Amino acid sequence: MTWTSSMSSGYSSLEEEESEEFFFTARTSFFRRPPGKTRAAPQDVQKETEPHVYLSKEEVKEKIQSYNSSVTDKLKMTLNANGIYTGFIKVQMELCRPITVQSSQSQGRCAHSNNETAFYLPDGCVNTLHISSTNTVREVIEALLKKFFVADNPAKFALYKRCHKEDQVYTCKLSDREHPLYLRLVAGPRTEMLSFVLREHETGEVMWEAFSIPELQNFLRILDKEENEQLQILKKRYAAYRDKLEEALGGVWKPG
Repeated sequence: MTWTSSMSSGYSSLEEEESEEFFFTARTSFFRRPPGKTRAAPQDVQKETEPHVYLSKEEVKEKIQSYNSSVTDKLKMTLNANGIYTGFIKVQMELCRPITVQSSQSQGRCAHSNNETAFYLPDGCVNTLHISSTNTVREVIEALLKKFFVADNPAKFALYKRCHKEDQVYTCKLSDREHPLYLRLVAGPRTEMLSFVLREHETGEVMWEAFSIPELQNFLRILDKEENEQLQILKKRYAAYRDKLEEALGGVWKPG
């Protein structure tokens, strides 16, 4: 399985050591989404999981030929002699919370290394992965996190499929055992028909037990920083109000 990370799209091998990765420092609260990180538009409708339709070898071959004839970005699929096929999928990163990133120097050391930092992934971050028809959703998620040296538990994340139909956008969370490349083949190469999105699990509340001690400590530091920033904003606001009131009072009591 190979992949690339980019602000738009592209491809490079996993073996390439010099890959440019983009991260933004966590500047907003863990509890609210940073500006621009909107989750789902009003038209984003949850859709029930569709039944899996198994294809024969001939049907797979025909679909791959049809798929490759429609590809415009050279990201074609290849059918191997053993019946397994390989190809590309693009995954949109829509993460509202910061991710904990381990430095490359700390790889292989203790899981709770001091070389861990929380970052927000930038808006519009898209990863192009080269996978096979045997790779599952869980393997795709783990591969994405490994690429970014993310120390977070993969169980915190889920892969969604998004498809457009008429004026609505439908989303559906994929099960860990589904095969994204099969879904890509059936839907065709157009991302308007099908795209993949990585999100945090929708739990309704924060699952604190899923976070490591360094993560929780970093969240506390973010909260302390935000608290100080909000206090300064409030002080400036009330100081401005006080100045205006004193100015108004001075005008009223000024002897004529």
